[in-house]
Amino acid sequence: MATYVLIPGAGCDPWYWHPVADDLRGRGHEVVAVDLPCEDPAAGLAEYTDTVVDAIGDRTDLVVVAHSLGGFTAPLVCARIPVDLLVLLEAMIPKPGETLADWWAATGQAQARREQAERDGRTVGDLWDDFLHDVPPDLAAGLRERDREQSDGPSHQPWPLDAWPDVPTRVLIGSDDRLFPAGFMRRVARERLGITPDEIPAGHMPMLSRPAELAERLESYRTALSGE
Repeated sequence: MATYVLIPGAGCDPWYWHPVADDLRGRGHEVVAVDLPCEDPAAGLAEYTDTVVDAIGDRTDLVVVAHSLGGFTAPLVCARIPVDLLVLLEAMIPKPGETLADWWAATGQAQARREQAERDGRTVGDLWDDFLHDVPPDLAAGLRERDREQSDGPSHQPWPLDAWPDVPTRVLIGSDDRLFPAGFMRRVARERLGITPDEIPAGHMPMLSRPAELAERLESYRTALSGE
């Protein structure tokens, strides 16, 4: 069986992975939901990477799943230790030398978000609207209760790799994502990795809104790679 390593997005407690983590454990896998030092302004990409590697310990057969901001950390983990598969889940895809702060303008995210809202016939809401529009109310309330401050610690450090690590990589996006619209993510994944993403009918938080579908998709990637 595999070890799934779940790397969170900005300001997120590992709790928000629990529906999909429970599903994966029910399939016999080990799950490591990483608690990043997101509130520590002294913690940057190196410290985030160290935290993930330390949480993994001596586990093997690793499937690393990175959500949103986790896309900046996950490839650094893959450059440090052997990883069987990397899944970018609605994740930011950095370029060598790019900072997190620069990523937004470099990719055109704000314009893409605004244009998607116009196509949907709505105004751009706050981030909670973008995050939680398709999440069940009880889980949405739980996420709000666990909201953590995301420090600027990793924001101004150039992404340190010269190239994407040599690890099988899949990109999975939400067809209803309001923060990172599907068309925007298709373009970024194609331009930066040469990958055509797969899609799941979900917003930005499929681990809460579509956990069973997400677990099934992750398992399909793993079994396709392993030949099971």
